[in-house]
Amino acid sequence: MGKNTYNPYENMLEVLDQASNLLGLKENEYITLKYPERELKVSIPVRMDDGSVKVFEGYRVQHSSSRGPCKGGIRYHQDVDIDEVKALAAWMSYKCAVVNIPFGGGKGAVKVNPKNLSKVELENLTRRYTAMILPIIGPERDIPAPDVNTNAEIMGWIMDTYSVINGYTVPGVVTGKPIEIGGSLGRKEATGRGVMFITREILHRCGIPVIGTRMAIQGMGNVGGTAAKLLHNEGCKIVAVSDVSGGLYCNEGLDINAIEAFLAQDKLIKDYDAHGVSHISNEDVLKSEVDVLIPAALENQINEEIASQIKAGIIVEAANGPTTVEADKILERNGKKVVPDILANAGGVVVSYFEWVQNIQSLMWDEEEVNRTLEKIMIRAFNEVWDSAKSKNATLRMGAYMVAINRIVKAKKIRGLYM
Repeated sequence: MGKNTYNPYENMLEVLDQASNLLGLKENEYITLKYPERELKVSIPVRMDDGSVKVFEGYRVQHSSSRGPCKGGIRYHQDVDIDEVKALAAWMSYKCAVVNIPFGGGKGAVKVNPKNLSKVELENLTRRYTAMILPIIGPERDIPAPDVNTNAEIMGWIMDTYSVINGYTVPGVVTGKPIEIGGSLGRKEATGRGVMFITREILHRCGIPVIGTRMAIQGMGNVGGTAAKLLHNEGCKIVAVSDVSGGLYCNEGLDINAIEAFLAQDKLIKDYDAHGVSHISNEDVLKSEVDVLIPAALENQINEEIASQIKAGIIVEAANGPTTVEADKILERNGKKVVPDILANAGGVVVSYFEWVQNIQSLMWDEEEVNRTLEKIMIRAFNEVWDSAKSKNATLRMGAYMVAINRIVKAKKIRGLYM
């Protein structure tokens, strides 16, 4: 689906209306969720290595702060636009609410291809962008984190810029930063670990044994790779995986540890070779003969054409927005169970919350405590979503949105409107 025909914000509004109707809400009760609280657009002048000055466009959108400070990543991408950022901010509101952590939703972006910048230019861009959005961010206001094309190092630059301008160190202004400056243990693996907990839980609910369950994972980056490794350790049989270069298939199950070690050397799946392993396309991974499919790559991977050919009975959305609205209807009609992204990949924001709490309290949790608390929160959220969907005979996606919207609407109602 082309960029011009797909507006993620309109998609978000459609789902918001559906879930609110199922909850029996009047439009007056949820109308504020149709509009972001604040949209900031900034111009970012950067001195380039050749001495010239280029101006980049940046955004920070705060969707809802009814339940707490806004929370959400910053992405650097040449195709990003304001509607995408608005939709991502709204999805963050729902994601935080569905796992019941006291954050609202926000999102930031800069329209740039970071691959075209030197490291110095990237740092200059990040620091100037931070200065431009500084009036609306902060540990009590809005807490950025890594997203597409941003990482722990970039979060470190943001924290330093914010701290220098304020005159004292403020680790809680961002999450997903390096451990050495207040990052949390377990944060890097948190999203993939959350996917593993949710996958294990839905298998239990469906009466399917975890050991020997056949799975396909599209995307072997941080999230997909971590989920693959952890599910493999749980006894699942991962028969298909892929990265941007292509896919692998082995009917007897792939050696995930060997593939992980291979990819860690900056190599691509298309160059991987092992006995009994065949090379397939990314599309073939989605259509594999498996029990569980985990899309962990880009958005809109499961479209109408793919949806009708999916053999997996369970789909766990590790990526943001991997399923189009039209595909979702086909999957529902075909009796597929889809665990939505706002629940399945919420492990990252849960551990970001832990990081923020540790920063505020000047404490450091050990990794065991982080993982144990993450599991407790993810399982509780899954059970609430499952029960919510069952109560209205709805999909798990609608169940998740109903849980989230109900929490935000109640918070807004209690707080009232300031006139």
